[in-house]
Amino acid sequence: MTIGSKARPVRCKRTWRERSLNAPALGSNGAGRPAAPRVDHEGNEQKALILWLYGEWQRGTEVGQAYPVTYHVPNGGQRSKKTGADLKRQGVKAGVSDLVVMEARGGMHGLYLEFKATPPNHAAVAASQIDWLALADARGYGAVLAQGIEEAREVLREYMALSPTRVAGAVQRIEAGTNWRK
Repeated sequence: MTIGSKARPVRCKRTWRERSLNAPALGSNGAGRPAAPRVDHEGNEQKALILWLYGEWQRGTEVGQAYPVTYHVPNGGQRSKKTGADLKRQGVKAGVSDLVVMEARGGMHGLYLEFKATPPNHAAVAASQIDWLALADARGYGAVLAQGIEEAREVLREYMALSPTRVAGAVQRIEAGTNWRK
């Protein structure tokens, strides 16, 4: 380089500290702003449904009788491949409904309720979920798809208003694994 010539300034590589100070935040949308947190509309509405059902049970209403025999099947969610494979080997199946009511009513053995958030926040219904509802229906269970908390409440009210299913004839008992009864 000669004296008087215009040389380009030498550009040094930035240190890791400089890069980290100027880097977008982790979990950002790429523009440096934090990404909006994902809202679990379905989970929030389902929690509200169970809380409502608990309140109905506390009040002694007919629909409240479903609370002690209603449970959630935690089938969804984000998992690692290893955890997913382990759960599959343990019997987790795709499409199993979100809520099960272990109360026989209206000639049905129980109720499988697939719950989706109220539109427009609802997720698409997977083919495996439709298949599971059809399987439950074919085996004598009530099988419903409730779009939102209001429809789910109506389903539960209607189901629990049905007369209890009576077993015709003597109940046959399984002997294996019944030590808990003694």
